[in-house]
Amino acid sequence: MSTFKALLVEKTDAGFSRSVVDRHIDDLPEGDVLIDVKFSSLNYKDGLSATGNPGVSRNFPHTPGIDAAGRVLESASAEFEVGDEVIAIGFDLGMNTAGGFGQRIRIPAGWIVARPDGLTLEQSMILGTAGFTAALCVHKLEATGMTPQSGPVLVTGATGGVGSVAVMLLAKLGYPVTAVTGKASQHDFLKSIGATDILSREDARAGSDRPIGRETWGGVVDTVGGEILFNGVKALKYGCSLAACGLVDSQEIPANVLPFILRNVNLLGVDSVQLPLAQKREIWKKLASEWLLPELQSLQVELTLDSVSTAIDRILAGEMVGRGVLRHDD
Repeated sequence: MSTFKALLVEKTDAGFSRSVVDRHIDDLPEGDVLIDVKFSSLNYKDGLSATGNPGVSRNFPHTPGIDAAGRVLESASAEFEVGDEVIAIGFDLGMNTAGGFGQRIRIPAGWIVARPDGLTLEQSMILGTAGFTAALCVHKLEATGMTPQSGPVLVTGATGGVGSVAVMLLAKLGYPVTAVTGKASQHDFLKSIGATDILSREDARAGSDRPIGRETWGGVVDTVGGEILFNGVKALKYGCSLAACGLVDSQEIPANVLPFILRNVNLLGVDSVQLPLAQKREIWKKLASEWLLPELQSLQVELTLDSVSTAIDRILAGEMVGRGVLRHDD
């Protein structure tokens, strides 16, 4: 079909409006591959794009959705044929290029990976950028020597997209996991997906005035930044690492050099947006095989184009638990 439905964010005199509209294929940018999007997922960055954050999206009207999974409709690339099932996350998708909150996207072939055997399109979007980033954090921590014998792993922002998948994956791999949350009502949820201990946000922030903490963590997955991030660094065991991938609390950290020169610890930056495609394929392959999460469905919050706008408000308010997955109607 030449027309399709999409969530459109428009800039108005009063701010930014969101509505579901009919769009035409010709409205899409140039690209190698036209994709019939079956599923997308809701990430914090989508919320920023939908509210006009200039660090994410500058050109309006615009369709957010930094994740998309679907079938190839047209291809000018030798890598993909009509009917292939594919996944796209990161790069400029959903930022300034029309994204997965529309039933069609047209993008460069260099942004796309083939769906790996063992993972359905729907499962790939329960993971999405958030779940992929969680896996990338674990991959990077293990590459620097983290094992289940290193000690408990701290996961901050544990009820969010990255945090919840990180808790589930680490538990599957045999790690004891301490989950940080400010949501007292979600302790049972975190225990159900694999957390062995729960730490309040206030306790995770305590002691930020001290230059170094007690050696506690065999690794940290941090999604929030700020004082909590550096408290995690200060409490790493000797030679261990923290993987940093978020800034919902703050992009600033109150740092000093003592943990690094006394404990030989590492602060690892993690980015899934511009990660080379070969490395993305490697992580997706792991998520479809030895890192496959059979309980992934328990994280899913089903969304439609009609309900995603309300979900955007929830994720920006810190009220989303698990993974919002948008299913497009045929």
